[in-house]
Amino acid sequence: MASSGPTGFLGRSSSSNANMRGLVQFIADLRNARARELEEKRINKELANIRQKFKDGNLSGYHKKKYVCKLLYIYILGWNVDFGHLEAVNLISATKYSEKQIGYLAMTLFLHEQHELLHLVVNSIRKDLMDHNELFNCLALHAIANVGGREMGEALSGEVHRLLISPTSKSFVKKKAALTLLRLYRKNPGIVQPQWAERIIHLMDDPDFGVALSVTSLVMALAQDDLEQYKGAYAKAAARLKRILIDGEYASDYLYYKVPCPWVQIKLLRLLQYFPPSEDSHVREMIRQSLQRILDLALETNKNVQQNNAQNAVLFEAINLIIHLDTEHALMKQISQRLGRFIQSRETNVRYLGLEAMTHLAARSDTTLGPIKQHQEVILGSLKDRDISVRRKGLDLLYSMCDHTNARPIVGELLHYLQNADFAIREEMVLKIAILTEKYATDVQWYVDISLRLIAMAGDHVSDEVWQRVIQIITNNEELQVYAAQNILQYCKQDHCHETLVKIGAYILGEFGHLIAEEKGCSPIEQFIALQSKLPACAPGTRGMILSCFVKYVNLFPEIKPQLVNVFNVYSHTLDPELQQRACEYLTLASMPTDDLLRTVCDEMPPFPERESALLSRLHRKHANTSDKRTWIVGGKDANSDAAELTLAKNGSLRRTFTNAGTKPNGGAAGDLLGLDMNNLGPAEAKSIPNLASAAHLSPNWEKGFNRLLLKPDGVLYEDGQLQVGVRSEYRGQMACLILYFTNKTPALVGSFTTTLDLDASEKTNLTWDVKGLPDTTIAQGAQAQQVIMFEAKKVFEKSPTIRISYLAGALQALTLKLPVTLHKFMDPAELTAEDFFKRWKQIGGAPREAQQVFGLTAAAKDQQRELSDGFIRDVIKGFRWGVLNNVDPNTKNFVGASVVHTSEGGKIGCLLRLEPNYGTQMIRLTIRATDDSVPPVILKLMEERLAQGLSTGQDRHAPQPTVSEISDSFRNIMVR
Repeated sequence: MASSGPTGFLGRSSSSNANMRGLVQFIADLRNARARELEEKRINKELANIRQKFKDGNLSGYHKKKYVCKLLYIYILGWNVDFGHLEAVNLISATKYSEKQIGYLAMTLFLHEQHELLHLVVNSIRKDLMDHNELFNCLALHAIANVGGREMGEALSGEVHRLLISPTSKSFVKKKAALTLLRLYRKNPGIVQPQWAERIIHLMDDPDFGVALSVTSLVMALAQDDLEQYKGAYAKAAARLKRILIDGEYASDYLYYKVPCPWVQIKLLRLLQYFPPSEDSHVREMIRQSLQRILDLALETNKNVQQNNAQNAVLFEAINLIIHLDTEHALMKQISQRLGRFIQSRETNVRYLGLEAMTHLAARSDTTLGPIKQHQEVILGSLKDRDISVRRKGLDLLYSMCDHTNARPIVGELLHYLQNADFAIREEMVLKIAILTEKYATDVQWYVDISLRLIAMAGDHVSDEVWQRVIQIITNNEELQVYAAQNILQYCKQDHCHETLVKIGAYILGEFGHLIAEEKGCSPIEQFIALQSKLPACAPGTRGMILSCFVKYVNLFPEIKPQLVNVFNVYSHTLDPELQQRACEYLTLASMPTDDLLRTVCDEMPPFPERESALLSRLHRKHANTSDKRTWIVGGKDANSDAAELTLAKNGSLRRTFTNAGTKPNGGAAGDLLGLDMNNLGPAEAKSIPNLASAAHLSPNWEKGFNRLLLKPDGVLYEDGQLQVGVRSEYRGQMACLILYFTNKTPALVGSFTTTLDLDASEKTNLTWDVKGLPDTTIAQGAQAQQVIMFEAKKVFEKSPTIRISYLAGALQALTLKLPVTLHKFMDPAELTAEDFFKRWKQIGGAPREAQQVFGLTAAAKDQQRELSDGFIRDVIKGFRWGVLNNVDPNTKNFVGASVVHTSEGGKIGCLLRLEPNYGTQMIRLTIRATDDSVPPVILKLMEERLAQGLSTGQDRHAPQPTVSEISDSFRNIMVR
């Protein structure tokens, strides 16, 4: 008793404590139930009182607001409120802010997008959007963002856009309008009109950083779906980033722990990644300076956690942009060194971001795989990290950095880790191991061993796509069939064989079991016993596959037909109707007096047709439907090398050729694994989006300045009451330097000044340009901004480039002008003797190297009483850069000229001219010959258009511009750089 007393006492003490805790919990539950019952009674009483008040009517706005507030509180507590909705909606029409506020709050809580009462409030919301009270505007915007569906968005999106672009809207209204439009766009992309793009892009220059941040978020969403329409945002983002980082243009309120405007920086850096790298050297230089500044700031050692977080957020977005550009080799070298330190950081977030950036690096450049492979041990160690998100990123990086040189160790390590991996990532690991095994298989044995071992280890985590893909590859490759049949039979003989392996065994042995029937341990009866032993424990679908295998055995191995027929007899009485039907049909086939039908039915399966692989489709499915689209995919350089693989195109191949290590299998790196076709995921109907910078949208009165500058290197291209556009140019060979001057003639500041160059798609390979300097985004009253553009004539071109000029002067103002850059500007006058001229004229000959036209003055020129004179014609010929050859033509009234057209790819092209005027009839016959048949019609058309206008007596007006020597110096400096 003495020895057992303490033990018994302790036991009774523990039991008593448990009972006491149970009693306390019981009492607490009773109290909670009682309190809930009392609360319900109080709520029901209050609801009945409110219902009666509403029924009686004649409530003042204050009392109506008070009772709606009570309903809101009851609703928030979790009780059902099925009345009072109409009274809440009526409060929206109130004139007092407090009542209107409660009405909008109740609407957003009580109603949903499809609620029938929403139709009653659309007009009230529209009225508040048009009100001059900014607070009313904000309440309406909140309501639209929260409960606005497709119908409300289509009805009110125009008013939301008006608030966004209105110069009188306050900053806080613009912010809410931008975010409301973003919310509506995500629900229904069709509500944002194509013509809004230019105006929305200009708001990225708003001096208020809150507005800039909200608009940038909107532009990011819009640009993801239509890069061409929002391409103007690229230069805007680059310039804004430079002003923040280099010029320090930000208010002290936006300095977050010594990091200027980190959220705006991140958005701008992300936006730049959606576009291909710019071809303009000035834009590239701005981005390079900004990125270098971010990298330099990150070198500073900080002890403040918030500062580190903000700086790292900006830094890693900058790293992703550097990788995306893939042209800044100096910056790439810097980040390659830093990423190695980041993945070994003690901070989980830094390790995660470092692994993600390194995965992006592996996806972009061949040259970066070497530095990444140096950290292979560290990356493999990340699979054992305590944080599952880091483990997942480590898996992504291993998948991306794998190639023919390291495929075996990486796949082996992944298989080893698979045994202890988290259940959350096992299926993804299985998919990636299967893809890598197929992608980098170099011999038969390794592919089969790894595939079957993977399925045996992963078990239930193997998706149907994996084992079906293995069957497809084995069926389509004869060199795999014997070895695969031998191995799968050994797996099926084991006592514990996963059902997925049984499925593979049933198919492979049924098709190729006869190839190994003569080998030791692989006789027909042993194959039969191995599969028959798995029948009782398998699912009906697997049993059906085994029965199908057995009916093929009837055809292949007559010696075991009795055993096979016995199995069919047994399953002809099973309760499963599908198995019963299958067994009865197979039994009938096996019992026929002749084998003709059996042989036809059980003929060998043909190779699978070329089809999509579902592996990558399943792997990338988890990245779909995110708010921000990725500009790259996990999978290394091969998966990102072209648009087809980046969008997971269809052309997957089932045919494989196993080669020696280090050589690439036929069909491309991922030729067998391409799956999901994302080309058709866009809108069902493509929107017709006008290109406002094209020649089809030229502004009125553009011709006057253009025609004048065809003959002169400098002058005024366009002028109106707000803006003057001047041009100075210099041409040397195939190169041209064009400087545009923009003078603000308005009495106020011009903001968000933007220029966009454009050229017909058919000419973009013939004439190229490089923007060396962009104009300032703001131009003060009477001030001037300039833009420097270098042009290069690579081949003969016909159409001139255009420029879209847009700016904010109260409202958005925009012009589209044609630049005076034509083929004749790249001509140099030539001097020839009469003998040389006629010799070359005959050598060139007639068509197709000759173009001739007889023409006179246009009807408009005749109406203005213009004329063709000797001096006018001579000026036009010299303006078109012809060398006038005197005393060559026997008729002294005729004009003869020679010149050379310079192109960088087409070389020098000799041109000859003969112009025969008839001053009496005011007619001209113009003949042009050239050594290249594409030149004469282009020059002839330009000269005809200019000559047909006749003598112009108007005086040219010049804007204040530098001297010609200044532009020569500018040209020389640019060419040297």
